[in-house]
Amino acid sequence: MSNNREVFGWAMYDWANSAFSATVATTFLGPYLAGLAAAQGGRVSFLGLQIEGAAFFPFCVSVSVILQVLFLPILGSIADYSRLKKLMMLLFAYIGATSTILLFFVQGKLIVPGGLLFIIANLAFGAAIVFYNAFLPDIAAPDDRDSVSSKGFAFGYVGGGLLLALNLVLFSLMTDSGLAVRISLASAGVWWLVFTILFPQQRLVQRAPARQLPAGESYLSHSLKQLKSTILEIRQRYPHTLRFLIAYLIYNDGIQTVIVVATLFASDELGIQTSTLVQVVLMIQFVASVGAYLFNLLAGRIGAKWSIMLNLLVWVVLLIYTYAFLTSVLQFWALGAVLALVLGGSQALSRSLFSQMIPANRESEYFSFYEISERGTSWIGPLVFGLAVQLTGTQRVAILTLIAFFAVGLVLLYFTDVRRAILESGNQLPRVI
Repeated sequence: MSNNREVFGWAMYDWANSAFSATVATTFLGPYLAGLAAAQGGRVSFLGLQIEGAAFFPFCVSVSVILQVLFLPILGSIADYSRLKKLMMLLFAYIGATSTILLFFVQGKLIVPGGLLFIIANLAFGAAIVFYNAFLPDIAAPDDRDSVSSKGFAFGYVGGGLLLALNLVLFSLMTDSGLAVRISLASAGVWWLVFTILFPQQRLVQRAPARQLPAGESYLSHSLKQLKSTILEIRQRYPHTLRFLIAYLIYNDGIQTVIVVATLFASDELGIQTSTLVQVVLMIQFVASVGAYLFNLLAGRIGAKWSIMLNLLVWVVLLIYTYAFLTSVLQFWALGAVLALVLGGSQALSRSLFSQMIPANRESEYFSFYEISERGTSWIGPLVFGLAVQLTGTQRVAILTLIAFFAVGLVLLYFTDVRRAILESGNQLPRVI
């Protein structure tokens, strides 16, 4: 049985950190840094390189993702062998929030410091998420994990959307748009910091580690050895867990690419104004929270695996509809609403299903691989889409290439024996698989 007080505190961390995703990473920082670069001649000078202003923020995103790929597995292993899981989650949350608050001071020629602050914040964001996800098996019984995971995502979408809405109101009321952006960026850090202190810091309980560090080993040396053995172990002992992880890597890349290119497609192909696009983004934040709950109800009837497969089929239909029929603003609003429903469901159920398929007391280590699957290959989908646009000259045709990500992920998931994966990892079977 789950501890409701602890579950609520855990879910509120999603509420806290989603402000960074919605306000900083998705909406304000990229255009703001590009605008600063344009005012300085259109290029950013860094370590002797001349970087195009519009490319500087994506470059910073890539650097932060590469750092996550390098460090997250090591951090996860350290947390599993120590009493540091809660402490490390909070530490990285505070580092990320503080770096975000400092973005308030980024103006004029301080473009590179702004990029460095974002890299630190985004790296800390990903690191804290590893430990946050690893708490899921601690706080929720097998039959409760779909609902608890869905609650976390629902809280996140509402919290991130609420702050974004407040910042957009501020932006519309202030005449100094630069100051409005800087206040908005800092507010995300304050939001992240305050709600982390109020809820997960107060309510999450650190469990004692089930395994002890071998004699003569440091956390760093043993984590590096454990990383190598885990890579071999997941391939040899948990093949269906690995198959799910690969499936998630592929179909989540498709999801992230749709998120990245959706507003660009709407602007270029449909001529939709920026103000309307921001309104649609806000709508998606709130509707996605509803989608997380609806797909949780569905998973309670047919199981998480089949619910995710149905979810992926809807993604395929959405892409086909976009290619063949999407021509108006009203259709884009409707498409955005359906996209939001499947977005919330796919993310929440994927996390809860993975938590059932990994060995106990090694959650941080395995969720570091999960986080890498979510972030480490996020460049493949945009690359495929960009090449398709380059070859065809139209984003509408390029949209069709993204169907492959969902189709391949769907096939791999179909051939994943979830029951076997759960039993092989030594976990209890939930009531509905």
